[in-house]
Amino acid sequence: MSSVTSLSLPYLNRELSWLDFNARVLEEALDERVPLLERLKFMSIFSTNLDEFYMVRVAGLRRKVHAGSAQYAPDPLAPIEQLEAIRTRVRELIQRRRECLKQDLFPSLARHEIRLVTMASLTDSERVLIHEFFESQVFPVLTPLAVDPGHPFPYISNLSLSLAVDIKDPVTGKDHFARVKVPRSLPRWVPIGRGHCYVPLEDVIGAHLGALFPGMDVRRWYTFRITRYSDLDLGQMDQPEDLLETIEQQVFQRRFGEVVRLEVQKDMPEGIRRLLLEELSESETQLVAPLGPQDVHDIDDLLEMGDLMQIAMLDLPELRDPAHTPHVPSAFKDVRNIFDAIRERDVLVHHPYESFAGSVEAFLEAAANDPQVLAIKLTLYRTSGDTAIVRALTDAAEAGKQVAVLIELQARFDEANNITFARTMESFGIHVAYGLPGLKTHAKTVLVVRRDADGIRRYVHIGTGNYNSKTARLYTDVGLFSCQKELGADLSDLFNSLTGVSRQKFYRRIAVAPVGLRARLMELIDRETAHAQGGRGGRIIAKMNALVDPEIITALYRASQAGVAVDLIVRGICCLVPGLKGISDNIRVVSIIGRFLEHSRLSYFANAGNPEYYIGSADWMPRNFDRRVEVMTPIEDPALHRGLDAVLATCLEDNRQAWELGPDGQYRRQKPATGVPIRATHQILMREPWGTEAGRPPKRKKKGANP
Repeated sequence: MSSVTSLSLPYLNRELSWLDFNARVLEEALDERVPLLERLKFMSIFSTNLDEFYMVRVAGLRRKVHAGSAQYAPDPLAPIEQLEAIRTRVRELIQRRRECLKQDLFPSLARHEIRLVTMASLTDSERVLIHEFFESQVFPVLTPLAVDPGHPFPYISNLSLSLAVDIKDPVTGKDHFARVKVPRSLPRWVPIGRGHCYVPLEDVIGAHLGALFPGMDVRRWYTFRITRYSDLDLGQMDQPEDLLETIEQQVFQRRFGEVVRLEVQKDMPEGIRRLLLEELSESETQLVAPLGPQDVHDIDDLLEMGDLMQIAMLDLPELRDPAHTPHVPSAFKDVRNIFDAIRERDVLVHHPYESFAGSVEAFLEAAANDPQVLAIKLTLYRTSGDTAIVRALTDAAEAGKQVAVLIELQARFDEANNITFARTMESFGIHVAYGLPGLKTHAKTVLVVRRDADGIRRYVHIGTGNYNSKTARLYTDVGLFSCQKELGADLSDLFNSLTGVSRQKFYRRIAVAPVGLRARLMELIDRETAHAQGGRGGRIIAKMNALVDPEIITALYRASQAGVAVDLIVRGICCLVPGLKGISDNIRVVSIIGRFLEHSRLSYFANAGNPEYYIGSADWMPRNFDRRVEVMTPIEDPALHRGLDAVLATCLEDNRQAWELGPDGQYRRQKPATGVPIRATHQILMREPWGTEAGRPPKRKKKGANP
């Protein structure tokens, strides 16, 4: 058996692995088995995913290159090499997107009378309609900004779509450049009064530029769009006196982050490109090298494709996925008191197949309205608007209950929303804590303290997903309801450490990051390795969003070498290389992509016939183990194990939505063999939230197992 250390282990680059994930999302847009508007939805998701990748990951790499950062083991690529590999891969993906839209999606949509049309193609009556729309709705909002000695180059906001306008003064003969922002406050797709046909808003503006520059010769206009560095820099700051105020300042300053990408209309002249590059390369932060030609992305006429989601949401059921109505969990159906149901037994719920409103929201609403409830404590990472959860918390506080919320102000791109929620909650008398810079609270936990007939009892919910009613309809997540004494005591200790001053390290049942979660997982993996080495077999199944941590990957390689059969269901980034002879030939990695976003984190350890199951909030990444507050809990009730077995088996036997990672680092879509029925995870779980399999997860023949 060869030996693998964390410094020499086979390791896929995380950024390229993420791009592979987004490529799988793009493939859903290309898959003719997917309903047409759902394909357009995936095209939109692919594009917005890529935007965020540049705002955070590429921007961070550019800063590392400018700072002279070296390669970090075990990653095989230095930052500058990563940037070049990213450029190559993104060019391929953009070309793939272009071909998909022009050769497939747009023609297919047109067959259903859904079209994006040009101003030149409109009839006279349609042109009059659009002109009236421009005069009444668009023109009053627009602000033309010239660039000349008296007008400095304007500030351009992140991801905003703009027109670069080439103008000539017929009197002086001088050329001028102007920028016109396409306002996001107006609909991007302007209906022309004929079916589902639309003109892009930028085309409407472009056709009426004469109204903005009267007396001038508007020769041509071209669309462009920029991407700015958009992460927060709290980790590099001294301990702030007021975290809320500090994050507000950071969110504001993010508007002025350096430009890391310029997208331009493909036929934009070189002179205008050069002008944009020169002006956009100026950065007050001096944290990155200037923008160069390699950072310019040539796009066809249509930029900002995330807005295609608006068309994808058209109310055309025949072109959409069939409607899905979540089941109310059987344990909570027709019960008069949800606390009685939880006292009777632990309850697992599986979203979006089982109702979030009928479980998590019902639990918090019951806690708010029950006079026997004394306190409610909750961690809030991402939530959505005026939800039942926020209303329940404010109702509880107004009723005199003690309510404490740990709201994570650093939830990426939700910072402003969470600041608003924090202030709203405080105004209702809720005790709000914010966590600390550099340590995000990502755990998904609720603690309800209730005076029962036999004394004070603590009821808990520990989940894998956010307390967000919108994403609960789209993300797959699992949650545990329990009133086990030790779980209640653990969450009491956790909340005391989050809202007070504590160095709590010991927990009875749960594992908590950053104090012990990685160590606990290492123990579980190493125990399976020892079982295999002792002839007792070994089996690990783990489901997560991302696998990056080198120490965990090293432990999994050791387990494989000892003969442990390892199945990993990793939706996104996976830096582990499976199937390598003598190293990882007992490891299989699959990724499930489809109607719902796979988000649940589950794990199974065979433990020589005494299996253990866990759910939690953490992916297996350094940031989750070292820089976040995460919670993983065991699922101890054997009655609940069969459901978890079935979910894992359903994912592993998927031959429709699954992609398998090979030893060459390439993902391959799984297809059913001849005569084998299609097994699509999401379709199966919509019919039966806990799958259709029974018993333990399927056994798998081990390859190269050591005796």
